[in-house]
Amino acid sequence: MFDAIAPRYDLVNRVITFGLDRRWRARTVGALGLPAGSVVLDLACGTGDLAALVARGGCRVVGSDLSGGMLSARHHPFPAVQADALALPFASGSVDGIVCGYALRNFTDLGASLAEAARVLRAGGRLSVLEVATPEHPLVRRGFEMWFGRCVPAIGGLLSDAAAYRYLPASTAYLPGPDELRDLLHRAGFATVGRQLLHGGLSQVVTATRCGMPGGAA
Repeated sequence: MFDAIAPRYDLVNRVITFGLDRRWRARTVGALGLPAGSVVLDLACGTGDLAALVARGGCRVVGSDLSGGMLSARHHPFPAVQADALALPFASGSVDGIVCGYALRNFTDLGASLAEAARVLRAGGRLSVLEVATPEHPLVRRGFEMWFGRCVPAIGGLLSDAAAYRYLPASTAYLPGPDELRDLLHRAGFATVGRQLLHGGLSQVVTATRCGMPGGAA
């Protein structure tokens, strides 16, 4: 599915978010708080929007994605490998930071994928994840549900692949709530988990710091 939508993935993102996704991605990278020269993994990097922002900030970036089509469509020159999030081809503790954009709900085993992310991240390293959220205000939430559930599939069908853009809004059902996600991160080996809602809850940035040892030990 992601191979099929790769050629127009960025265009559809710009349209369905009215360009706001660019600001959200910048906030995600900024939330890492890492100095220039740090090594950052863009997990499920897609076509490379987050990776480009990481590199622009002076960090060294590498990407991974399960979709070969997405990797072929990346529009920035950064090294990337085709890999499952459950089995990343990187040494333990080899990266200083990890970013991930709109991918958690597509991982078949989220807890194990987060544990694998923790494995490749050094102690004290940072994780910053951009994902969809559900607005808390009833009117905003209703408008969001109509847009995301009805308009986005229609736009996706016109510009790209209709089946894929029916799946993507529906996939929010696989995303854990804030408390459950925090628990999954803690069990995977992360601490100081934070969450920031963007534009009234249209998206969220979740951050966490790698503990000294798996399981939450300092």
